[in-house]
Amino acid sequence: MAQRILEPGQIETLASRSVPRVRLPDNHLFASRAARLRALARENAIGGYLQFLAVIAEAQQRALATLSVPLPDAAEIAQAATHSVPPIPAAGWKRDARWIDVLHAIARDVAVGAAVPDAVAAICTRILALPRDEIEETADGLLAGEATDIASAPIVMAALQVYWVGLTKAFKGDAVTTLDVPGVCPLCGTLPVASVVHTQQPYQGYRYLHCALCATEWHMVRVQCSTCGADGKQIAYHALQPADAAESATAVQDAAVRAEACESCHTYRKILYREKDNAADPVADDVATLALDMLLGTHGFERASGNPMFWQAAQDG
Repeated sequence: MAQRILEPGQIETLASRSVPRVRLPDNHLFASRAARLRALARENAIGGYLQFLAVIAEAQQRALATLSVPLPDAAEIAQAATHSVPPIPAAGWKRDARWIDVLHAIARDVAVGAAVPDAVAAICTRILALPRDEIEETADGLLAGEATDIASAPIVMAALQVYWVGLTKAFKGDAVTTLDVPGVCPLCGTLPVASVVHTQQPYQGYRYLHCALCATEWHMVRVQCSTCGADGKQIAYHALQPADAAESATAVQDAAVRAEACESCHTYRKILYREKDNAADPVADDVATLALDMLLGTHGFERASGNPMFWQAAQDG
């Protein structure tokens, strides 16, 4: 079946009347991510870590299925829309204490997961023993992009993701007010981890940025930097090639995961093409293509934002 590819100008013309502006996460988000992680782990240099993330994602799915937390009410949502600010902001939202119960449930699940190393089980045990005020402080740091404990960060972040995905249940996609700043999530204000070009209707052919926290997706025209807004000749695409092959335009076009690099601000984010691989997942495929990050680093580009399930120690200097 032929797929219609719209150019940026065409999308801008049609956007107000035909492009769905926001896609909310579905109820099977984490189960699908876990399956993708396990598939990617089979022939990947960091397969062990991807398997670990799959165990976390399965625990997230179980936690989401039983999640019960207070949702924002209509007045709060309307007030946020009036002021053009995120209605459930990562920074400043008063988290219900039950999110820590989610964290504990995930930690217990991961600790007994299949083939989980003893070191991971020990991290989970340590999380379960932490005072709540210390957990809240750790969460505040992660939501601000800072990890004081790299080892526990993916598990704590996993609980925060479940909590914020649960909060999205208060919204309907076609009623979400988009922000004046297109590069941040319209619901929680978090930066995207990657973007996705979808194949299913009514999203076919359109690019959506994927929130690293609440998994909401929002439309942004293609061939445009999601950091600074530059487009056209300022944008270049890179992809992983076989070790014995040089990078070529054909190979890049055939890749399901590419890096969209901007010559203007020298940052990049990955973009996933579901027409090439319908199972591609923004979080999973981003981690699995770590070699692509290394490639972009040699070209002098920096990541525009991080992955919520892959944290690195800050570099000195």
